[in-house]
Amino acid sequence: MSTVALDFPSRRSKPPTDWIGLIGLSPATSLLVVFFALPMGMMIGMSFHGPSSGTLSLESYRRFATDGLSLWGFWRTAVMSFLVAASATLFAYPVAYYLARSTGRWRSVVFALALAPELAGVVLRTYGWLIILEDRGFINDVLIHIGIISSPLPLSKNLFAVVVGLTHVVLPFAILSLTTSIQGIDDNLERAGQMLGASRPAVIWYILFPLSLPGLVSSFLLCFTMAASAYATPALLGGAGFKVLATMISEQVLFYIDWSFAAVMANALLILMLAISYIGVWFETRQREKYRGMTGGFK
Repeated sequence: MSTVALDFPSRRSKPPTDWIGLIGLSPATSLLVVFFALPMGMMIGMSFHGPSSGTLSLESYRRFATDGLSLWGFWRTAVMSFLVAASATLFAYPVAYYLARSTGRWRSVVFALALAPELAGVVLRTYGWLIILEDRGFINDVLIHIGIISSPLPLSKNLFAVVVGLTHVVLPFAILSLTTSIQGIDDNLERAGQMLGASRPAVIWYILFPLSLPGLVSSFLLCFTMAASAYATPALLGGAGFKVLATMISEQVLFYIDWSFAAVMANALLILMLAISYIGVWFETRQREKYRGMTGGFK
């Protein structure tokens, strides 16, 4: 009787390293390290230098924590960014839903109109809103001419004007983000809900809205970060009296030559963005787990 001997390797061979993937990621990683991580590290280190001596000091942080103008600029930046992100996401949702579900010829027209503002620069669009909202602008002139008001409404040089201008700037990005999210939702779910007797608003609220929540969170975070770091629109529409962190950082660098205090403000802006992003991702993850448990573990 013959036997067959099987020779099993004593060690399990390791899978080959994906060198092609590492080589492909190396240019992007290098760019991030050189143009993002390194400048951010230098900025953080600069914030711990004294404004005059150049030695290690927490004087700039103490000044930021006790300066009412700096703290007010921080909270104004947070409120402004929240209002812009909320309004842009709210206005973008109907347009995104139409673009995701429509197949007619008007879809291309609406899509082109949604992206048309990006063909013009931010400064040009901001000056357009300045002409519309200023005291002798289009809106006030029309209202005065038809007799509704007797004196101009305060539509410019305030928070309202900045929120309107920034909403116009970030709205196309919100539309693209939400359109991609809604396109990933099977439209048969909406048809099934209507066939079971649900009204159209009920289908949108109980089916479409929960499933598109990741897109809503992504749109909100994208618009929030873009609004918080905006400079031209708050500077032009807000005027000299409307101070946010971006304009205050510019003043510290260009006029007061206080790089340490400007770095502290930039760190505060970075912390604000990271905190909002963390809250948004935490909320999105919690909602995913909630609806996954309601559906018995199915995505």
